[in-house]
Amino acid sequence: MAQGCTHVAELHSVQPRSTQGCEECLKTGGRWVHLRMCLTCGHIGCCDSSPGRHATAHFRESRHPLIRSFEPGEDWAWCYVDRVTLEPAPRPA
Repeated sequence: MAQGCTHVAELHSVQPRSTQGCEECLKTGGRWVHLRMCLTCGHIGCCDSSPGRHATAHFRESRHPLIRSFEPGEDWAWCYVDRVTLEPAPRPA
């Protein structure tokens, strides 16, 4: 268990589903501030500072617990369920 997160053990290797930006914003012409990648399926969504808050919406729909920053130079993750930041972001075993 990493820093109070009970979901790190469930990680497996995933690839981003989009490298162009937030999947939903790209479809609707929306804009984003920062990007987050789901560590369960690779969904790319925008952060909670963005108008769409698509990363959080993805969690609410999918219940996938972990995201990581998809910003260059950032290495952290967030667990929605345990409400904890993980630095550095966990890697699959």
